[in-house]
Formats: sequence, structure tokens, C-alpha cells
Amino acid sequence: MKNLLTKTNQENTLLWFIKVLAGGLILVFLIIHFIVNHLVAPGGLLTFADVIKYYQNPAVLVMEGFFLTFVLVHALLGLRSIILDLRPSDKLMKVVNTVLVVLGTGTLIYGIWLLIAVRAMSPLS
Repeated sequence: MKNLLTKTNQENTLLWFIKVLAGGLILVFLIIHFIVNHLVAPGGLLTFADVIKYYQNPAVLVMEGFFLTFVLVHALLGLRSIILDLRPSDKLMKVVNTVLVVLGTGTLIYGIWLLIAVRAMSPLS
């Protein structure tokens, strides 16, 4: 039987802090997102043309890009924490870490590409 006091895969303090910080920042950006998209918008919902106009503002692109980044970081670190609770081997954790980094990087690149693509659309009036 494995001694419970021996060092095993654990979530380090820095990753835990990043996950908690990202969770708090998600809340801030979510509130801003809801205010702009549902409270300020006439009828409570932006039309497609309104969304295209909205994304012409560079500050919106930065805000939505950070929102995407914080959600990705928080979600993937949370998934990693759940996997760590299952006490996987070191070898499996290396694979999990690699998969999560590749998945997160690919998703972030795709999301930023989408933001830029929407920004490149001409505003409909």
C-alpha cells in the first residue's frame, strides 16, 4: 500500500492561485459582458449588425480576448485539479498536462482568430 505521506502529483500553489484569480476575473468580465450585451442593448439583445458594430471597438476585442483567456485558464486548471484528485501516475500526468496545454493553446488561437475575423467584417447599417 502506498504511503499517504509520500509526495504524489499535487496542484502547486501558483497554479491554484492562478485558477482562483482567473475565476474572480471571469466574474468581473461576465458582469461587464451582461451589462453591455443585455442591459444597455435595446430590447435586451444585440442584433447581428449591432454585434459587428460593437466589435469594431478595439477595447471590446481586448476585453473579449481576456474574457476568453480567463475562462480557458480557469476551466483547464479546474479539469487538471479533478484529474489530480484521481491520483494518476506521474507518466499519465505528463500526458494530461501536454494535452491540456495543446488544447488550451489551440482554443485560444482559434478564439482570437474569430475575434479578429468578426472585427474585419464591415459594419452593417
